[in-house]
Amino acid sequence: MKFIDVAAVEVRAGDGGNGRTSFRHEKFVDRGGPDGGDGGNGGNVVFVASRNQNTLMAFRFQKELAAQDGGNGDKTRRHGRRGRDLIVEVPVGTAVYDGDLLLCDLITDTQTAIIAKGGRGGFGNAHFISSVRQAPKFAEPGGKGEQRSLRLELKLIADVGLVGLPNAGKSTFLSVVSNAKPEIADYPFTTLTPNLGVVDVKGAGSMLVADIPGLIEGAAIGKGLGDEFLRHVERTAVLFHLVDATSADVTTDYRVIQKELAEYKIDLTTKRQIVALSKIDLVAEKELKSKVAALKKILPKSEELFQISSQAHAGTKEALYRLLDLVQHYRREELAKEPEPGTELGLPVLRLAEEKPWKIEQTSKELYYITGDRVDKFAARTDFNNEESIQRYRSILKKMGVVHGLLRQGIEPGHHVKTNYGQFEW
Repeated sequence: MKFIDVAAVEVRAGDGGNGRTSFRHEKFVDRGGPDGGDGGNGGNVVFVASRNQNTLMAFRFQKELAAQDGGNGDKTRRHGRRGRDLIVEVPVGTAVYDGDLLLCDLITDTQTAIIAKGGRGGFGNAHFISSVRQAPKFAEPGGKGEQRSLRLELKLIADVGLVGLPNAGKSTFLSVVSNAKPEIADYPFTTLTPNLGVVDVKGAGSMLVADIPGLIEGAAIGKGLGDEFLRHVERTAVLFHLVDATSADVTTDYRVIQKELAEYKIDLTTKRQIVALSKIDLVAEKELKSKVAALKKILPKSEELFQISSQAHAGTKEALYRLLDLVQHYRREELAKEPEPGTELGLPVLRLAEEKPWKIEQTSKELYYITGDRVDKFAARTDFNNEESIQRYRSILKKMGVVHGLLRQGIEPGHHVKTNYGQFEW
């Protein structure tokens, strides 16, 4: 299966069912009262993280996802059926964005998130019986389900990320120390997709290592393949930076990668790093010493330098023990952190947006356009083809102070009031 780690998808939650306008008509019941039932709520679109998924390939062919609409209310106060939720499985590590807003970050198996909420079912006319309204002849339409244009990004969840220029020996290292079987050849860009491998360090523990396709200069701004895969090292605890010992200029190679890590949208150089000169079995001892000395001159004090040969199994054991030590230290630090309420499962803390107040705009001599969160909320529940439903909406506007505002602006009988869901005559 082809590895796809970015996808765009349109989701639509189900619309709520309409309420029913109905009256009892039994043979021996005189003046039967209203008995219209409520509409059912629309289904939600729910994303679930699953270990059984490892790519976003399915979304290449299924660009639109829709939950079921709610059923309409019926007579004898029968409630419409609730629309079925649409359950969508995505790989563990999938981040879901609506524009620049992170809706959820699904980082644990079976973690769920409601991505689009279904519309509320409309009330039937039986719901509106009161002492002053004995026989309401109107019902509410169902609310619209949420619609979103989403961007999905899969970020592999690994402890160690292997970075380096193409052909630096990352895939060979992973194949030697883990159960992974990446494609290996002696030319650049052999690895076209990230590879994951579980590394068991004898007597110490295990860790998950990700081999990231080789970076090139300019990767962070879109050149080559690197910018497509840098997201996969965002979650890692440690970066293992391999520098090819057979290169003519190992210091330039090191700096190219550091520059790309720094220029990514998140500065990845802040992560703990270990550097290794790879393929040391292919370099003469005197040349190797010179290159080690050159690298040590430019390395930050916090970065350690190892010398390894994956083919000859030289130095790999020492590097693995050090990597695992740093990974375990990172895990302990993360465990000790107190999570902010609401972020325990990788979900962002979304603050409620401030409610938009109502506003009146006179768009022409006889037309007044009213907007605002509560104005729209009740307009969506109004049947603008039914006079009683409009009268109810008028009463709500009066309580909100909108009627007073319209009168102050000079509205007169015969003028029209427009909302985002319909309009009516004053």
